[in-house]
Amino acid sequence: MSRPRPSRSAAVPRHDRAGRAGGDLDADDLDGGIALTGEATTDPAAAARTLTLPAAAAGLRFDAALAQALPEFSRARLRAWIDAGRVTVDGVAADPTRKARGGEAVAVLPPPDPRDGAHAAQPIALAIVYEDDALIVVDKPAGLVVHPGSGNWDGTLLNALLHHAPALAGVPRAGIVHRLDKETSGLLVVARTLAAQTSLVRQLQARSMGREYVALARGDVARGGTVDAPIGRHPTRRTTMAVVPAGKPARTHYEVVERFGDATLLRCRLETGRTHQIRVHLASIGHPLVGDPAYGRRGAIAFARQALHAARLSLVHPVTGAARSWTSPLPADFAALLAALRARGAAGDAADRG
Repeated sequence: MSRPRPSRSAAVPRHDRAGRAGGDLDADDLDGGIALTGEATTDPAAAARTLTLPAAAAGLRFDAALAQALPEFSRARLRAWIDAGRVTVDGVAADPTRKARGGEAVAVLPPPDPRDGAHAAQPIALAIVYEDDALIVVDKPAGLVVHPGSGNWDGTLLNALLHHAPALAGVPRAGIVHRLDKETSGLLVVARTLAAQTSLVRQLQARSMGREYVALARGDVARGGTVDAPIGRHPTRRTTMAVVPAGKPARTHYEVVERFGDATLLRCRLETGRTHQIRVHLASIGHPLVGDPAYGRRGAIAFARQALHAARLSLVHPVTGAARSWTSPLPADFAALLAALRARGAAGDAADRG
């Protein structure tokens, strides 16, 4: 039975992490080409080690002797583990400056690999717009990373989903089929079953899933249009994307909604879902998003993140076959920014009339 829930049903805290290039590189959306495998793996070098110091280590500082015995680790890393009490000598916490005598029994227990907890359930509040036995539609806040990755091994949407619906542990990527950038807010859909996930992936591949965004671009955009330009990894800044000849096909449609002189409110519709697609495409035509740290220099309009919101999502329900759609209102920070721009414009008009 369908169990719709009201939007904004719970306060959703920000979960900022130090991501690459200001965010999770797997978004604005990741297309239907998403791999449905890929769990976190443990670095074999992080396993516990036991060893006996050789006689040749006699007279060396213990940290130097240990670095010689375990050359796969840097001396600085080993010293940090010693200082954290993760190295013992003959059953006693190691002293890094004590001289080795040779023959000591050493045990090294590296810290847990953060990837080991990447798929752990965590009690993070979710704003659920709709939920039934096949789907969960989430209104993601800015600041929440969708999927664990480098620098963001927990506190993600995936961790929250596994807490909310533990059965998602049996679905690849906890049912996630497309993503939003860390600092992009708005709607995304999660599949609760393998069959639903397959259906949604096929809709993405067929470009039949509708995704509309509200974006505030810098400058005065003359008119609506389409950017049809391939996107791939930036040739020199490898943590960002760019329009490059060898990139993957990407197409973004945009239309003007409101003008503010030095900024333009746009409605954008994706046909494809390449990494950072809207951000890259708008920057490529000279109108980067307001607040975008990766694709636009700081402008006169201050905003703490890229001004991008996934406002509408439409799809065919994988079980019923019915066309469904959901909308998300602008979050408070984005709405406040637009209100300030409108107030500024009204004040300017009044001054002109005066």
